[in-house]
Amino acid sequence: MLTTPRVMAVPTTQAYVCRMQSRRHIEIRALNEGYLEEIPVQEGQAVRAGDRLYDLYPVLYRTKLEAEKAELRLAEINLQNTETLAGRGFVSAPELARAKAERDRAKAKLDRATAELGFTSIVAPFDGIVGRQLMQQGSLIEVGDTLTTMSDNAVMWVYFNVPEADYLRFKSIRGASDAATPRRLELSGATIQLRLANGQIFDKNAATALTIESEFNNETGNIEFRADFPNPNGLLRHGQTGTLLINQRLAGALVIPQRATFEILDRQYVFVVGKDAVARQREITVARELEDVYVVNGGLSAGDTFVLDGVRQVRDGAHLERTQTRPPDEAVKNLKYKAE
Repeated sequence: MLTTPRVMAVPTTQAYVCRMQSRRHIEIRALNEGYLEEIPVQEGQAVRAGDRLYDLYPVLYRTKLEAEKAELRLAEINLQNTETLAGRGFVSAPELARAKAERDRAKAKLDRATAELGFTSIVAPFDGIVGRQLMQQGSLIEVGDTLTTMSDNAVMWVYFNVPEADYLRFKSIRGASDAATPRRLELSGATIQLRLANGQIFDKNAATALTIESEFNNETGNIEFRADFPNPNGLLRHGQTGTLLINQRLAGALVIPQRATFEILDRQYVFVVGKDAVARQREITVARELEDVYVVNGGLSAGDTFVLDGVRQVRDGAHLERTQTRPPDEAVKNLKYKAE
């Protein structure tokens, strides 16, 4: 049985193992030392920007603030007296400048004390979810201690590693183009989905603009891509894993059934039959391997006739008799095109 390649649009799905990261995931650290007086939030709680997360015991910082206010008042009084005396010629210019500098230094120390008192109340820097409480009420906190983490999960960054061959294919696909920056790739017409650990497909698709890392990993030969998924219901969390699916349609693809091919030393071949009815072995280049078919981008043209059934009974150079030709539509009918 003979046939010819079918030219058709082929739906394809490429799957990549992925990991998810919040678009903002930070550590909340103490800027002051002191006793942890109050924790107004719970682990896993959703908070708004400006909500209080922790309160440190503020007495010492409030006392210091009052002391610095008093120092500033004294410096201002001293400056006023010095300016009065300078106006009468009793104080030199350097002494007046020194009084102004003392006032400025006192003001700077007051600003610092005000900031330190403000640091005793630690607030959420953005809308997000509070992580694990690493310090408990009553703990003595040092400057720089990590208290918890915060995640902004409104948009999830999903990272996946792409082999170099796939990277080059994405860049060459018709409809794929560079976006505003060289590190962005727009896959027009593609659908990008996320399959979760339980096998279900996440109900939101990613934007078709993918972010590409700046360089390949020399050890693995991969480059990292990032897809951005909206997460309005908060189902996705920082650190989750899953499978990213890129669904595309290859227009004008040359498709042949896999059963028409045979393999020699990791290379794919078909028996092409000429007008003289002689079967000749020919190597083909497979662009995509789907479930039952191959997408071929080398070695065959749309008008070539090749052996469809009984490939293993054919020998190179054999003359074929009493052959029938099946239309390409029938040859690939009922075959599966799923690829993951």
